[in-house]
Amino acid sequence: MARVPVAALRSMLNRTSNRTRSPRTRNRPLPRLELATRPRPWLRGLGLAAVVLVGAWLGLLIVGDVRAPVGPMDTTMALRPSVTGGTKINVSPLGALSLDSHVAPVRLDVNVDQLDPERSQALVDHPERLSGLQDEVARDVEHGTLDLAVRSGVAVVSGATALGLAVYRRPRRALAAGGLALALLAACGASAYATWNPKSVLEPRFSGLLSSAPSVVGNARSIVTEFDVYQKELARLVTNVTKLYDVTSTLPAYRPDPSTIRVLHVSDIHLNPAGWKIIGSLVEQYQVNVIVDSGDTMDHGTAAENGFLDPVRDLGVPYVWVRGNHDSRATQHYLQRMKNVRVLDDGRAETVAGLRFAGIGDPQFTPDRSVVPGSEASEELAGARLASALRDQQAAGTPVDVAVAHEPSAARETDGEVPLVLCGHLHHEGTEVLPYGTRLRMEGSTGGSGLRAVEHKYPAPIEASILYFDRDSRRLQAWDAIKLGGLGLTTAEVSRHLADENRPGATGATRAPSPSSPAPSSGAATASP
Repeated sequence: MARVPVAALRSMLNRTSNRTRSPRTRNRPLPRLELATRPRPWLRGLGLAAVVLVGAWLGLLIVGDVRAPVGPMDTTMALRPSVTGGTKINVSPLGALSLDSHVAPVRLDVNVDQLDPERSQALVDHPERLSGLQDEVARDVEHGTLDLAVRSGVAVVSGATALGLAVYRRPRRALAAGGLALALLAACGASAYATWNPKSVLEPRFSGLLSSAPSVVGNARSIVTEFDVYQKELARLVTNVTKLYDVTSTLPAYRPDPSTIRVLHVSDIHLNPAGWKIIGSLVEQYQVNVIVDSGDTMDHGTAAENGFLDPVRDLGVPYVWVRGNHDSRATQHYLQRMKNVRVLDDGRAETVAGLRFAGIGDPQFTPDRSVVPGSEASEELAGARLASALRDQQAAGTPVDVAVAHEPSAARETDGEVPLVLCGHLHHEGTEVLPYGTRLRMEGSTGGSGLRAVEHKYPAPIEASILYFDRDSRRLQAWDAIKLGGLGLTTAEVSRHLADENRPGATGATRAPSPSSPAPSSGAATASP
């Protein structure tokens, strides 16, 4: 075959092209062909990540739940996406409790579906079986979480693979999405394992009707005992919920522990009459031994307001009080005439309900909320006088257990002279251990800031605390911080807190209860307004 010169071949192609083109475009050069640009790699990665996350979430939502028996209950366990992690136990219709059990982008949800009649009746008929309930619950939870882990793995892989196949229509891309979803779940599991906090069950946050069940609280001495915290406390929670379901007409009554002194700390009522109803309810539900009011009970301190204080007589327990900057001397004299009131001022100490209290009134009287020059110095001076009185009590062999002041700056001056000092004034609760070992416990406003409740964007909450003291050592063991929704709100939240030195495993923890002491229990409770 003869070879065709390259130039001739090129001329032939041009002629052929010109014949097929229109006369108007025949002499124009052919446009260059450009290859289509590929998507940027980071966009492809972002799209794949979205497919993995959405597919995994859909898989968990659709097929990720596991039904598991836990003791006498039938539960449903599931993993759900979350920013903070933790565990949420829903006890419908009574409410829920939340535990800071771990930090991971997934939350463990446990829904208590129903109480099995046969298993619960067996516990009622054979109470001795409660002693072995903790082991049974531990086994049930272990089996349930293992099943949940397997089911969740299958769910995230299936969901991500199915969505990847629908989006990319390529099996290789779909399998890659499923593998990444499984790796993501494994990373979440590793994070949860690394941050797992079994002691979180000692400080649950209750909501709904569960916050109105004081029987969940238990006693202060038992919750600081050395034992395998997670298994046993989880069993106690299950037992308590069993009791809740077993009652149809009313919630169980609180059974007071005779070895524990219960102190109700209130502050800054600010002339709100609803405060007395809440205080009375808490006294009844918690079987409170003594009330401590750290001041600002009134709003302007006028004699016309004194009638507001009359409900104090009917509370049925001793009422320890110190003057706040909204309380006048006339307010103080009015309370001093009540038989159940112990007014503390100038460092005076009194023993009430087995505890020795000492306090000092606020040196300022500013019902108009004015700022007086040198006010900070006057508060610190009052705190120094209280500290001096505490040292005198210690030298006399009658050491004070609890100091009371209204203003935090005065309370801080008692550091190192008393184990615990109570205060208020700032309308929000908080606690701190001062440099020399004194614990400062600041209460919020039990009156919801009174007439100032709506000064800010949201109504101020109503706050109070139940403090648990060991009767032998007279030291604070634990406290329940109670927060009720402010004006127009109906929310309730209770959180259990333990003194750090009394946590299980801490050096110097209090002694274990005797065999005759009630069984350990955990939880928290409050009264509705």
